[in-house]
Amino acid sequence: MSTNPFSPTSRYSGLDTTTLTAADGRIIVYLRRRFVPPPDDFQLLEEYTVVEGDRLDNIAAKFLGDPEQFWRICDANGVLSPDELTQTPGSKLRITLPAGIPKPPNA
Repeated sequence: MSTNPFSPTSRYSGLDTTTLTAADGRIIVYLRRRFVPPPDDFQLLEEYTVVEGDRLDNIAAKFLGDPEQFWRICDANGVLSPDELTQTPGSKLRITLPAGIPKPPNA
């Protein structure tokens, strides 16, 4: 149908909308499904070790420059729930480039 209203940095950027006609004739507009690439599709920049009290938005701000990019860390680590990533101090988080962007040579 049409492109969506989300900003270019949103996890939903680039997804099209489509419609469904309900039994009563109402038109319902919704986003098409977003498929998350497998973690192996992300080029590792570094690993971060979780410490007590970490929040994913703060980690995203530190490493990606934007707290609203926490979803990129979720994608790169193969989780749907952001809280999973900071529950266990000592666990490792993959900080990566966006999916599909190769790491430059000699980087």
